[in-house]
Amino acid sequence: MTASYCIGIDLGTTNSVLAFAPMEDAEAMIAVLPIPQLVAPGSVENRLSLPSFLFIPQAMDPSLEVPGIGTGTWVIGEYARRISAEQPERVVAAAKSWLCNTQVDRQSPILPWQSDAPIELVSPITASAAFLSYLIDAWTNRFPDAPFAQQKVVLTVPASFDEAARELTRQAALSVGFPEDFVFLEEPQAALYNWVHARGDHWRKELQRGDLLLVCDVGGGTTDLTLVSVDENHGGLSLNRLAVGNHLLVGGDNMDLALAHVAGELFKQKGAKLNAWQSLSLWHSCRTAKEKLLGRSAPESYPLTLLGRGSKLIGGTISTQLDRRIVEETLVDGFFPIVPGDSRPIDDAESGFQEIGLPFASDSAITRHIAGFLQDHAEDVGGESGRGRLTHLLFNGGVFNADAFRKRMSDTLAAWNDDQSPPTILGGIEDLDQAVACGACYYAWAIEHGGIRIRGGTARSYYVGIESSGPAVPGMPRPLHALCVVAQGMEEGTEVSVPGRPIGIKVGQKARFRFFSSTTRREDKPGSLLRGWDEGELVETSPMELELPKDGSESIVPVNFLSRITELGVFELSCQSTRNENRWKLAMNVRE
Repeated sequence: MTASYCIGIDLGTTNSVLAFAPMEDAEAMIAVLPIPQLVAPGSVENRLSLPSFLFIPQAMDPSLEVPGIGTGTWVIGEYARRISAEQPERVVAAAKSWLCNTQVDRQSPILPWQSDAPIELVSPITASAAFLSYLIDAWTNRFPDAPFAQQKVVLTVPASFDEAARELTRQAALSVGFPEDFVFLEEPQAALYNWVHARGDHWRKELQRGDLLLVCDVGGGTTDLTLVSVDENHGGLSLNRLAVGNHLLVGGDNMDLALAHVAGELFKQKGAKLNAWQSLSLWHSCRTAKEKLLGRSAPESYPLTLLGRGSKLIGGTISTQLDRRIVEETLVDGFFPIVPGDSRPIDDAESGFQEIGLPFASDSAITRHIAGFLQDHAEDVGGESGRGRLTHLLFNGGVFNADAFRKRMSDTLAAWNDDQSPPTILGGIEDLDQAVACGACYYAWAIEHGGIRIRGGTARSYYVGIESSGPAVPGMPRPLHALCVVAQGMEEGTEVSVPGRPIGIKVGQKARFRFFSSTTRREDKPGSLLRGWDEGELVETSPMELELPKDGSESIVPVNFLSRITELGVFELSCQSTRNENRWKLAMNVRE
């Protein structure tokens, strides 16, 4: 059946959004789906975004249900976000960040993290599936005659997501009824598609050949960086994704934690010593305070109130005021400090953010991370063979709804340009919280109708770890080489035979297969063998431990590699025996 609608979904760390349009008229009619959700017991309202929070109550009752949406024993959305400040031990937050946390088993029930409440925990993939299922139910309520699984659907992921995180997201989506042919799109690209759509034909007048654009996406849980060049193709302008940053867990959640630390000192000055439960509750409360104090027409201060857990607390609560000036100083100077263009992130292993279990970036200064990113890709930004200085800047993510952050970021980039001229900020976007979903919707339409496409293929090159041959030495492992099997920029829906001599793989016994990726080694081609590399050039992804079926009597079989990037953007590696027709496909293992 032909799809009636194109749908774009932003599965966000803090908020999720669904945008849609009739397939035949998406250019003019992209809209955001109102999502019915609980805002208080017995009260349901439509909101244009679904807070990505899952509340596990002691017991479900009719006052916690949303008609037409089956959440089982959970409450999802605005009420779950609100109750997180009072019952944090029962609320799952930042599931998307946990979905890419390689330090835990993301398919095991571990959330809410370190909760001591008598509840049945959920896994990051289960929580993500629950948010997507909620959006599908909201769609079905609005369009009962247009089954979700029959529409053209694009789901966004961070550009920095590794293959394991993408595969987990794919599993979550398919488990709740996504169409088999749904497509992934990187969030910074979706933001750029949204800007292109918003500007119509005028975007070709605002950009010109040779321009270099930085998409700076700072959301609730991550900072996502993407470089895009403007080139000429067959007489018209084309957009080409040059590079993406590594996965960077620093964003609005870190800011909330920083404010919680400041607010904790204010409570301490009043003689209140917060316990662990109250500290976690304060973190959730500071999220609301940040949004209020950095928004338009912001008040001078915002009250913070915590439920007490002691007989000496008057009225069972403790309160203080958080001033807007303190918030701006803490967050602007703390997360967007003015730094030189040759700065690099500071590796500080003593980061206090580790206590909540997520591998936050040690350095909270986003400007230093951006400086390091631009240095890593200096060839594209003013290098000998580069395209010149950064000319344009596109903001995305809820953090940049605050004018103070946009101004500091623009001023910093201006100082890095040799001629002191700031990059032109691409404007015209009213709500950054909806940009990714709307851009994904436009992309779904462009796939079918041939609109502007951002080229670039895979953001990374991929490698397999090859154990070198040689005499064994006691106490010393054999050196590991890295064989490139996917070059950066390989297009979706293509495959390549990896040239070179056959490689032996173990069969008939459990073995560990190691994979690596790189966002900086753009010169490597399939068949390139790395016998050494600089620290940080290659990042190891989730290894596989499995037993491949045996081929005859031999335990080591010589194979050649065939790499494929699916239409969904998933990396698949096939190992073809050089002796017969046997082939082993190594799908990404996402269970630790």
